[in-house]
Amino acid sequence: MSMTQSGTLQLDSKNPVEETGGNTKTFTQVTFPTPFPQGSQVVVIPFVQTFNGPYTPGIRIADVTHQGFKIRLNEVLVTASVKSDGYHATETVGWMATTV
Repeated sequence: MSMTQSGTLQLDSKNPVEETGGNTKTFTQVTFPTPFPQGSQVVVIPFVQTFNGPYTPGIRIADVTHQGFKIRLNEVLVTASVKSDGYHATETVGWMATTV
């Protein structure tokens, strides 16, 4: 039996673009309204719901568990030599989590 939950949060970025895999110190912790069953394989699908900043806000998800996940806006890098600064206005981010 699958289980699905959804929610929204207000998210901004006051940090440079994070380029180091696994470094989640600037991420925001999201806790599911109801924890999924222990041992569940959970998939989180986020999407920006607003258009408040002028640059494309990439979304990074990390550390998904049955209790929640970590998320941050991480502006999209243009090229290796042309980079966004990483700072971004507050956006509404919607998410859906489900078991597979």
